[in-house]
Order: sequence, then C-alpha cells, then structure tokens
Amino acid sequence: MSNTTYILIGVTYYVVALIIILIVLHIIKKKSKNYYLNKIDELEREKNLIISANILSELNKVEGLINNDQLQKKYEDWQDRFKEIKEVEIPKISDQLLEIEELYKSRNKKELKEKLAKVEYQIFFVKTKSNYLLSEIKEITSSNERNRNSITRLKAKYRDIMATYNNNKEDYDKIAENIDLQIDRIDKLFSTFEVAMENNNYSEVNKIVKVLEDILGNLKLVIEETPSILMMANKIIPTKIKDIESISSKLEKDGYNLDYLNLSYNIEETNKKLSDILERLNVLNIEDSTLDLETIMNYFEGIYSSFDKEQESKKIFEELTPSIISRAVNYEKINNDLRKKTDEFKYSYDLVDDDLKILDVINREVKEVKRDYDTIVNAYRSRTFAFSRLAKEMEVLNTKLVMIKEKLDEALKTLGSLKEDEVRAREQVDDIKEVLRQANVKLTSYKLPTIPKKYNVELSEANDALEEMIRELNKKPISIKTLNIRVDTARDLALKLFNTSKELVKSAYMAEMAVVYGNRFRVIDEEIDKALINSENLFNRGEYKKSLENSINAINNIEPEFYNTLKTIMEGK
Repeated sequence: MSNTTYILIGVTYYVVALIIILIVLHIIKKKSKNYYLNKIDELEREKNLIISANILSELNKVEGLINNDQLQKKYEDWQDRFKEIKEVEIPKISDQLLEIEELYKSRNKKELKEKLAKVEYQIFFVKTKSNYLLSEIKEITSSNERNRNSITRLKAKYRDIMATYNNNKEDYDKIAENIDLQIDRIDKLFSTFEVAMENNNYSEVNKIVKVLEDILGNLKLVIEETPSILMMANKIIPTKIKDIESISSKLEKDGYNLDYLNLSYNIEETNKKLSDILERLNVLNIEDSTLDLETIMNYFEGIYSSFDKEQESKKIFEELTPSIISRAVNYEKINNDLRKKTDEFKYSYDLVDDDLKILDVINREVKEVKRDYDTIVNAYRSRTFAFSRLAKEMEVLNTKLVMIKEKLDEALKTLGSLKEDEVRAREQVDDIKEVLRQANVKLTSYKLPTIPKKYNVELSEANDALEEMIRELNKKPISIKTLNIRVDTARDLALKLFNTSKELVKSAYMAEMAVVYGNRFRVIDEEIDKALINSENLFNRGEYKKSLENSINAINNIEPEFYNTLKTIMEGK
C-alpha cells in the first residue's frame, strides 16, 4: 500500500470519530434540554394543584353551618388564609416560573438549577399550608358525622356498662351511690352533646366527646374491677392478716424468731394501703388498685412460704445439732489418739514433721467447728436468729465436718498402713522362707547329675533379697517405702527360684525319658545313636533343656508324634 492510501485511511478514521463525538454531544444536549423542560412542566402542574376545589367546597359548607360568633371568626380566618394562598403565594410562584423559563432560554444553567430548587421548595411549602387549611376546615364539616358515630359507639358502651352494673348492683356496696352520681353526670353530658350539635358548637362537641370517652373508660374499669377490689380489700386480705398473725403468734410461742419478717410494721402498712385503696374507690379512682392488691396478696403468700421454711429449718437444725457435736467430739478423739502416737510413729517409721502436719490441721479445724457450734447454740437459746439462719449455719458446719472426715480418713489410712505394712512384711518373711524351702525340696525330688549355675545364681539373689528385707525390718525407724520395695523384691525372686526349680526338674525328667525311649532306635539308626549320645552328654553337664530338644529332634525323624507322646507320659505323672 502506498503512503497516499495510509493517509486516506487515517483521514477517514478521523472524520468518523469526529462524527461520533458530535452525535454523542447532540444526544447529551437534547437530554439536558428535555430534563429542564420536563422539570418546568412538572412544577407548573404542582402549582396548579395547590388550589384545590375541595377548599372552596368545604368553605361553602362551613358558611351554611355558621350560627355563632366563634364559628364565624374561624370561617373569616380560613377565608383570609385561602385568599393569601390564592392571590399572593400562587402569583409569586407563577412569576418565579416565568423567570425560570427565561433562564432556560438564555442557557444560564447555574442560575437555572438554583432557581428550580427554590421554586420547588416554595411550591412544597405553599402546598403544605393549603393541605393544612383543608384539614382544619374538614374538622368542622365532617364533625357532625364523626361525632355522631363517636356518640353512637359511646352509648353502646354505656349500655353494656349499665347492664353489668344493674345486674350486680349488690356487689358495689357503699360506692353504688357515687356510681349513680357518675351515671347522672354521663346522662347530662349526652344531653349537652345534643344541644351543642344543634347549635353547631363543634369545638364544644369535641370536648364533650373526649370527656365522655374518659369518664366511660374509667367507669367501665370501676364496674369491672370494684367487686374484686372490695372482696380482696374487705375480706380476703384481712382474713389472711388474721391468719398470719395467729400462726406468727403460735410460732413465736414455740421458740421461733420471726423478727426478720417485720410482720407488725408490714401489716400496719398494708392496712394503711387498704384504707387508701378504699378511699380512692369512693371517688371512683381505682388507678393501680388491682396491682397494689395483687402485690399485697403475693407478699402474704410469701409469708406463708417463710413460715413453712422456718418449720422445715427447725427440723433440719434439730437433726443436725446432736449429730454435729457428736461427730466433732469423735473426730477430735480419734485425731488426739493419733497425735499422741506421733513420737512413736517418728521413732518406728521414717517420717518427718510435714507427714504429721495434717493432724494439727484437723485439730485446729475441729476446734473451730466446736467453737462455731457453741456460738450457734447460744444464738438458738437466746432466740437471736431465725431457724432458717441457724439451720444454714449448721449446714455449713456439717459440710466442714465432711471435709474434716476426709482428711482424717486419709491420715488414718496413711499412718495406719505403716503398722500394717510392717506386720505384713514380718509375716512375709516366713512365707518367703517357705517358698525357698519348697524350691529346694522340688529340686531334690529328682536326683540331678548336675545343678545348673543359673539355679545357684537365683538362689543367691533370693537369699540376699531376704536378708535385705530382714535388715530393713530391724532398722529403727523403718522406711516403709523402702521396706515395701524390699518385700516385693524378695518375694519376686523367691517365686522366680521356685519356678526355676520346677522347670529344671521337669526338663531333666523329660530329657531322661526321651533318651530311654530313643534307645530302642539305636540299633536301627546310627544317626539317632549319635544324637542320643550327645543328649546324654548334655544331660550329664546339666543342660537338660538342650538335651531334651536334641533327643526330640532325632526321634522325630522316625516317629513324628514323639513329642506329643512324651507330653502324654508327663501328664500321667
């Protein structure tokens, strides 16, 4: 390709790119133009919607309802406000929209954006004023229907209340008179409502409806809750108070300390609260009365629980009291007996002061328990504390005694086992000697040509271990730990020697039997003859196991089941 061709291609690309850029810029400009036009149209529509036909319609309705100065003043105020919006606010917005159109035409985008924002806010502000004005006017124009609906609902509620009251009038006792007065007041309010409605005195009507709602709401609660309030305040709670005073008096005579319950003060306060509830009920005020009565009931139910707890605590206290002092004295006696033997333990056994320190700890803790016990018993005798506290203190002492017993058992186990280990060791001296004697008897029960060196070594080790054990027993003080090691070593070596003697005798006997059995094959097999000669040599040197293995291997070539036959012969012995 020539240079001209390259230049033409480059120019083409440049022209195409330029066209694309121009098209994009045109689209952006068109969209921006459409955005501002649409925004201006939208604001124009919003402005036109501010003045609602409903306002004029509602004002006309009010004009037909005017029959007093108060409503006349309101009507005139609403007209002035409507006029302000229509003749002042709306024209201002219209002028501002014209300015926006001029700015759009002059393409002054910066001022255009600012002006749009201001006008948008102004429209919102005026629209809000217009809506609020309409709502105020409707408050009057819709008052008739709304208040009629409200009064119809309240009359239905009133009939239900009256039905409940008249059917159970005897349940209201002395306050029935005050309820009747309240009923008369309600009847008068219903009549006043009708008069106000006829006079179009809507502000007064609203007040009457609100007062009726409040009075009927309170009367409904009074009618519903008064019977239970009177029942609890006049019968149930006073009966409980008498019952609790009776139980309290009996318990105190039986030695119970109930001071912590503050019954006298709380009963006095309860009576004051009951009087206050009844006084407020007389003026039909039952605010929080039911809640207060339920709280009082729960309190007295708690008192019954406290009485039960005190009686149960007394049983626990009376059960633990003799047990604790008896165990404390017993533990102290056992511990003192052990402490008296500390010098003996130190002399007889290899112990240090730290090994016996637990006895001092137990002694101190037992004394603390006895001291605390005396304090609790004195408090019981002087009736200083309630049984619930006394029982709790005794349970603490009981727990301490359990822990002391664990320590004492450990001390008894440790110190008591010292003597037991020594006695057991002395008894095992004779047992070990008997094992050694049995080993010798077993060995001599078969006339062996030679006693193997292994047996003599084990015999020497067993005798040395026995002597070490006897020496340890003769020491003062004895180290029980070392003694137990010596006992275990001597016993193990004696048993090992006994097992060795058994094995030697058994091997020697079987080796001899194998040679005797194999003699029948010597004349027919030269190899067996040589093998048996070797077995005899091994037997005479004291290598009985090797002699047996050699004979069995030789005879197996002729009689494969020979070893089983030999075992059968041994089992029959």
